[in-house]
Amino acid sequence: MSEINKLKESYSIKKIDKETINLKIFNNNLLMSIVGPFNSNLTELEKLTNTTIYFRGNSITVKGENHKIKLVSEAVKFLINKFLLTNVIEKSDINLSLKNYMNSDKKSNVQSLDHLIKTPRKSVIAKSKKQSEYIKALKENEIVMALGPAGTGKSYLAVSVAITMLFEKKVERVILSRPAVEAGEKLGFLPGDMKEKVDPYLRPLYDALYDLFGFEKIQRKIETGEIEIAPLAFMRGRTLKNSFAILDEAQNATMTQIKMFLTRIGENSKLVVNGDPSQIDLIDKSKSGLIKSKNILKKIDEIKMIEFDHQDAVRHRLVSKIIQAYQKKSDDKN
Repeated sequence: MSEINKLKESYSIKKIDKETINLKIFNNNLLMSIVGPFNSNLTELEKLTNTTIYFRGNSITVKGENHKIKLVSEAVKFLINKFLLTNVIEKSDINLSLKNYMNSDKKSNVQSLDHLIKTPRKSVIAKSKKQSEYIKALKENEIVMALGPAGTGKSYLAVSVAITMLFEKKVERVILSRPAVEAGEKLGFLPGDMKEKVDPYLRPLYDALYDLFGFEKIQRKIETGEIEIAPLAFMRGRTLKNSFAILDEAQNATMTQIKMFLTRIGENSKLVVNGDPSQIDLIDKSKSGLIKSKNILKKIDEIKMIEFDHQDAVRHRLVSKIIQAYQKKSDDKN
């Protein structure tokens, strides 16, 4: 049975009156995941939508204003679809289910199966419209530039697609790179070999690797060279063939460095440049090449530009508010 048919047959929704709807869920594992431990998910939905939710057997009854019970109904549809695609509902999905619907012009928030990334440990789906565009771009374009604040999934999704392509043998190598700004790209005085010198700067990418694919699998790929850790300064002079290369924290790279990275592209390769223009660590912030490169390259059709904002933040729900607060402070100064 297809995932779409499973979705249609896993629940029913009946409108009792203008202020009441009843949802029945026919799969016990799905039901328990949606309800949450000690009904915690339903309690959170109640609080966020100002409705009253009753749960008994396989039946969930929602009472409240008409537009609010509709919101709960769409949120539950989102959670059902998330469970069928990934076999898990996370705490963050409750808030996301509401935000997803409210930001979708009241259209159905059922995610497209085309934007599903299956990894050995979990499946990942797009959590915003912009993430859907990003995943599509990562799969279809040779060069992608993604700009936006922390917590919007730029690195996580890029790593997901890259390593999936590696395991599917669509590429032979994945290269993770970033400018080691804190050490001025002069890493010689740091202890250890090159990998040990640059590892601390690539921690977010490692976290994504281990979360999605497990420590042992990733370590084996690193040992065989199929996953390579390379500081940006050491990319010069190379031509990348059959590779998927990710330049992270690109706001800390100069325009010359970004140009150097992009011109490494070779046959059957993909390059991704990720960065947050609001978090430049360079002493002279005007030397950041991220925005300059975006403006220079934006008219090249083959290079896909994705720009995230606070609405795409998928970490803790406060992340979006924090990003907005800092952005407002920055705008006030200007």
